[in-house]
Amino acid sequence: MHPFGLAMAGHDVDTAVTLLAADVEFRSPVVFTPYRGRDAVAPLLYAVADVLEDFRYTREIGSPDGRDLALVFRARAGGKEIEGCDFLHLDDSGLIDELFVMIRPMSGVHALAEAMKARLDAASSGRQPS
Repeated sequence: MHPFGLAMAGHDVDTAVTLLAADVEFRSPVVFTPYRGRDAVAPLLYAVADVLEDFRYTREIGSPDGRDLALVFRARAGGKEIEGCDFLHLDDSGLIDELFVMIRPMSGVHALAEAMKARLDAASSGRQPS
């Protein structure tokens, strides 16, 4: 398993963030505009680590050159079972310069979006999510 997958599965978000390129681009199934830059993406990784329950990667699929990876996962969000995939692209130095996430089913996407919104709103206001 790629170190990013090991870090996220182990709730070691600090390590996962160190594996991101400074100019990483993150695309999500719930927002149209990509997030750009490690400083913009890091809070999302912390939030998702908080809101996803029973998060686990079930397999890793890689390209022959090792620069493109798909990390397949399962978890629960807002009581809904979800499955998805983190697609990673590694730059020349081995850092993640592209990360995009695909999730199914739609009910799980909605549950995750609601939980993430609550978590990020709480973080920006300095309070704990309800």
